[in-house]
Amino acid sequence: MPALPVVKEFLVVNLSRVRALRGIWRPVAERVAGMAVVCAPLLLSACSLPPKVLAPQENFGSLATYSRLFDASPAHTCEAARRALLSQGYLINTTTVDLVEGRKSFQPDVESHLHMMIRVVCVPESASGQVSLGFVTALQDRYALKKTNSSASLGVGAVGSLSLPFMAGSDSMVKVGSETIASDTFYESFFDLVKRYLVVDPALDD
Repeated sequence: MPALPVVKEFLVVNLSRVRALRGIWRPVAERVAGMAVVCAPLLLSACSLPPKVLAPQENFGSLATYSRLFDASPAHTCEAARRALLSQGYLINTTTVDLVEGRKSFQPDVESHLHMMIRVVCVPESASGQVSLGFVTALQDRYALKKTNSSASLGVGAVGSLSLPFMAGSDSMVKVGSETIASDTFYESFFDLVKRYLVVDPALDD
């Protein structure tokens, strides 16, 4: 059988090739297995991390920060609050007999903007309606300047397919935070201004 030596030689050559490939890939397989052993605990620990829990930010403390008593009706108190906001450059968005809302913008620096919204709610605090309780809340939104660059090309048909790349940029304000003002001094100064308008303008109490 003359073909038997040829088949035997073929098997020997290919067997040696398989062994050679096995020797090449064995270190790679061992390295991958080692990395898996090292990384597995890290992956498990990452998956087992508890979610971040934020504690409640409200403790329902003193009522003195956001409210004051006024010797005037709710309508007169809110009218004095409207005039107080107008005197400080606020744009009045909403005004009713028991609600006033105004907005004002600030720019501390060239890349930051602040938007302040102040809302005043006036409710009766006596049976006669001549004493009111004013609730004030100030919300401040913070915006930062975000710069984005984009590339474009300019085609010049007269000289063929010449393309001149250039950079184009655009700026936009992005909201980065929002908080309710909790400063006693801030609200105290506003309440003092409201009381001043109640005293200065007797027509509010007629």
